[in-house]
Amino acid sequence: MPKKKMYDQGKVFAGLAIFVGLLIFPFLLNLGKAAPAPELKLSDKAKAAKECVESKAYMTAEHMQLLNEWRETVVRNAQRVYVNSSGKKFEMSLSNTCLDCHSEKAEFCDKCHNYAAVTPYCWDCHVDPKETM
Repeated sequence: MPKKKMYDQGKVFAGLAIFVGLLIFPFLLNLGKAAPAPELKLSDKAKAAKECVESKAYMTAEHMQLLNEWRETVVRNAQRVYVNSSGKKFEMSLSNTCLDCHSEKAEFCDKCHNYAAVTPYCWDCHVDPKETM
């Protein structure tokens, strides 16, 4: 039986190479150009407190889960006191606890949320704090 010839083999490989090149081009173009995480501006009260509800590392990674837990606990169980990992008590309140120290929403919340490309739904229920300048 005679061998079948593959016609246009060179064109197929060239087409595949061009396709793969176009597919990975955006990744190669942006290699090593990731934007640095934003520097957050703390209010004077937050600087004076020197501690948050939990550690900075925990709050950076888990603050939304903590706020969801607070919402469920307050709304469903009517419990308003949070005891952190070191035993200190805080009122479970976005407005009265979090925004008391982090009052400049544009300089604190919005910078990170814009960097991470997330849209939190906190302000669907809570009043958006007015900036003081």
